[in-house]
Amino acid sequence: MTVSLTRRGLIRAAAIGGGAALMSGCDRIVQNPMARAFLQRAEDLTMTAQRSLLDREALAREYSESEIIQPQRPNGSISPRDPDYRRMAANGFADWRLSVTGLVERPQSLSLDELRGMPARTQITRHDCVEGWSCIAKWTGVPLAAVLDEAGVKPGGSYVVFRCADTLGREKYYESIDMIDARHPQTILAYGLNDETLPVANGAPLRVRIERQLGYKMAKYVMGIEVVGSFASIRGGKGGYWEDRGYEWYAGI
Repeated sequence: MTVSLTRRGLIRAAAIGGGAALMSGCDRIVQNPMARAFLQRAEDLTMTAQRSLLDREALAREYSESEIIQPQRPNGSISPRDPDYRRMAANGFADWRLSVTGLVERPQSLSLDELRGMPARTQITRHDCVEGWSCIAKWTGVPLAAVLDEAGVKPGGSYVVFRCADTLGREKYYESIDMIDARHPQTILAYGLNDETLPVANGAPLRVRIERQLGYKMAKYVMGIEVVGSFASIRGGKGGYWEDRGYEWYAGI
């Protein structure tokens, strides 16, 4: 049995045991002490295993075309309300740009065409949601490492923060990974899904895929990338929207 299956199974058990029989969202899990305690233990185990025992560039399993599940089930937000985002979406994201800022030598402002013109990677992988469901899909995009190399990460740049257009509660979504995951071969900024342009429900025009981590780490509607040295200046200081509400920062599977 893999760690990911164990994690999902225990999350389900925790939710039921805590009375959240109809778990419908990530916030239900955060509110469950048993689930939170398990996530902490799972984080310790998976981070130790992946960082100490396994090759840091070991790939997540990739699947065949016949195993793709249509359509890819969206996770989290499916239709951002931000007025600027809706205007860009109505215009086919023609004037959308990705900013790359923070601890970089050459700040970037990249259009979709510029990203599509960079070397691309296509991978058929399984999305594992913390709610307990999975879905296999084909993702196409530019390796995040290539974008970071264009910008040139300065010494002290240890984490990549994703700034997003979707709003949960009253805050825009944000998430982060360290440079080990940022430079993993399967970490891509995806603009294609199952041979089609990435739909809005799945994070158009750009989302991150981090194939060795749970779904809440894979930020959708990415508008900006910021390289930082610590989480001290990022909202609650835990490195992500859900992490500031009790989730663990490392969601490896």
